[in-house]
Amino acid sequence: MDLTLFHWGQFLTLLLIAFALSMDAFSLGVGVGMIGIRLREIVKVSVTIGLFHIVMPLVGIAVGGYLSKMMGDIAIIVGGTVLMGIGLHMIWNGFSGADEKSMLQTKGFGLFLFAFSVSLDALTVGFSFGLMEINRFLAVSLFGVIGGIMSCFGLMIGRSMGGWLGEYSEVLGGLILLCFGLKIIL
Repeated sequence: MDLTLFHWGQFLTLLLIAFALSMDAFSLGVGVGMIGIRLREIVKVSVTIGLFHIVMPLVGIAVGGYLSKMMGDIAIIVGGTVLMGIGLHMIWNGFSGADEKSMLQTKGFGLFLFAFSVSLDALTVGFSFGLMEINRFLAVSLFGVIGGIMSCFGLMIGRSMGGWLGEYSEVLGGLILLCFGLKIIL
């Protein structure tokens, strides 16, 4: 890769956003891991979540790119607002303490529903990215890799130690997205 085309600031920003987006997968992975999950299932769930963390932002980027041509400069404000909204939603969910983790399944349709639910925020972030100039290949690659890795870590931790990290990781992810949304708008 040509070093003049590679922007370290954008890479670090996308890495932090990928980390923030994967907090849902991590925290829910901790909860699912607590019910007892085999290593083969951990790999299957992690790969599925990683793939969803690639596909969902691509769909969002396509829609956002189309709207960007129609909206012009307002697109940046909309993109930042969406990131802030996702961050606030993640913070709210982290503090609300709703226990829906035990109803999640890791087989068949339940696996796809689980992966879809933890990737919805990646869809909306992809929408925001479709409104901005970013390295989209780098973004979706980082989202997929980090999403898969963090879900794997969450499942492994949940399997071995329990859910003491799960609640706080979603709040941390929400704070990161909120800060980046503010940075974009201001």
